[in-house]
Amino acid sequence: MTDHLIPPQSGGSGSTPADPRNGRPPVHPSMSEAGRLLCAGTYLDGTYRDRVIDELYVHEERIAAPSYGFDATRVLAHALRARRVELAWAAGIVGAWLVGGLLTSGLITALLFPFLLLSLADWLRRRRSVGLRILSLAVRAYAWLMFALTVFFLWGILTEGTAAFFDSLFSDSSSGSGGFGGYSGSDGYAASGGSDDTMPLTLWLTPLVFVAIVALVALQRGYGARIVARDLDPRGYADLSADPVTQSPRFARVRERIRGEQHSALIMYDINGPFTGAGEAYRPWQLSVELRPRDDLGPDRKPRPVSNADIVARIVPLLQDLRVPSPHGSAQAQADVLDRLRELVVDECVFMPAVGLPHRDRARQAREQFGAHRRGAVEEGGEARRYFLRVRVGGWDENLVVTVFVRVHTQGGMLMLEVAPHVLLPVRTDFQKADADAQRFLNNSWFGKAVAALAATPGSFWGAVASLFRGLATWWRIVTGGHGGARPEGPQLSVRELGAMDDGSLFHLMDLDRYLKTIQDRVVGGVTVALHEAGWHTAEFAQRAVHVAEGATFIQSVSNSAFSVGGTGHHNTAGGGTSGKGSSGGK
Repeated sequence: MTDHLIPPQSGGSGSTPADPRNGRPPVHPSMSEAGRLLCAGTYLDGTYRDRVIDELYVHEERIAAPSYGFDATRVLAHALRARRVELAWAAGIVGAWLVGGLLTSGLITALLFPFLLLSLADWLRRRRSVGLRILSLAVRAYAWLMFALTVFFLWGILTEGTAAFFDSLFSDSSSGSGGFGGYSGSDGYAASGGSDDTMPLTLWLTPLVFVAIVALVALQRGYGARIVARDLDPRGYADLSADPVTQSPRFARVRERIRGEQHSALIMYDINGPFTGAGEAYRPWQLSVELRPRDDLGPDRKPRPVSNADIVARIVPLLQDLRVPSPHGSAQAQADVLDRLRELVVDECVFMPAVGLPHRDRARQAREQFGAHRRGAVEEGGEARRYFLRVRVGGWDENLVVTVFVRVHTQGGMLMLEVAPHVLLPVRTDFQKADADAQRFLNNSWFGKAVAALAATPGSFWGAVASLFRGLATWWRIVTGGHGGARPEGPQLSVRELGAMDDGSLFHLMDLDRYLKTIQDRVVGGVTVALHEAGWHTAEFAQRAVHVAEGATFIQSVSNSAFSVGGTGHHNTAGGGTSGKGSSGGK
């Protein structure tokens, strides 16, 4: 088997390649819409941002998962910037509350307890348990009651203290006993030192400090909206030089490692999640048949032995032909076809376990020897090192990524065909709405912005405290975890999978089904042709393959024009040739 079984896909967007089978190359991963939305998500969801940083930055020993249709280094860069921005605003908000507490003699801090209860109620409301959601209503009601009582109490102190101050002022003026602050009656405004004369000012500073905190929250929200609307709009995202860069040796080291790992044809995996990064397994199936000579062969003819490489070489051209539009109209009309199958990518990959590497950087040497690994893996049928033909289609601007891993194995007169389809569902809806939400906020009236900031103020202090503790915890894990010198590990999660929806629309389902059926039909056809040309019987294989493949892609979980990989959410489990969506066939 040569080092270049599959010719590289060539040709640029808007140009007609010399070989029509080269098709139209997909958008570069660093420029994809899916990657842009994931970057925006780091500013919207603190939990998602923390998991991105933990996987790609804190755990320096972990090899990055394959990045299908996006650039993980850009997501990490924005996650770190979002963390810095969050910590700066959190420190400012906590400082504002502390300074306000000093200016108001602690009166403003009386609001923190009902605000804590409101934050707790929001947290309970986001839980899936019905009991916790009911409890959140009770906590919210109690919080608003405490808030009302606190405001009533502060208002009473304000009005009573102000009235007492003016009574003492007028009483001092009429008696001529020392002017301002000279009153020493039972109300407690003593002449000594004049410290109590500032009590009305302290009381009136309480609402002013609260307004200042609300204004600070509004500025924080506006700053985040401007980042999404300007720095991460499609034109701003296209400028790679504008990406935020963390000036630290650790980030530079991690970024270079990820760049070398995320798109490599040699995939270093964790044995408990070998396909991490490709999405959820969508009905993987396998089929084994006995290799029997064709009945029409003469007595002097014997079938030609077929190797795994021979069969793969016969499948590849059939898959590449999917990039060619059907003949219709002029050549320009064919070139204008937008079918995503024109961007179908066919390549080879080898899976190798990360266990056993002395250091993460040693994986680079293994990648440089990919040709040797591929030649050895394609025929050996090993357990740890596995060769796959990889077929990928990125639809909806890389928001729906369908990847089919194909493995052929011949042993002892048997042929085994393994097909493992995986799907990355579209990026989360709230990430997709980031542009619209940012524009809506920036174009809103001052009154609307004030109301939004006022609604966010109850959670500002405790949210800021939590952000500071999360930042401290990340720093603590970096300095105490010893990850830099640890034995390398395979990826534990994919930032793309973390940012995926739980289900998709009917349009997504239709495209997924079309891509998958088309690819599987060509794979089965290639194996059939290879066996027939070599003189082997194909009727049984073709019949069983059609039955298994069609059963594997049969749509069973459609509800309200939406589908879910796994039937009950985005957690499909596959085992023994079946997935969580039902039987996928078998041997």
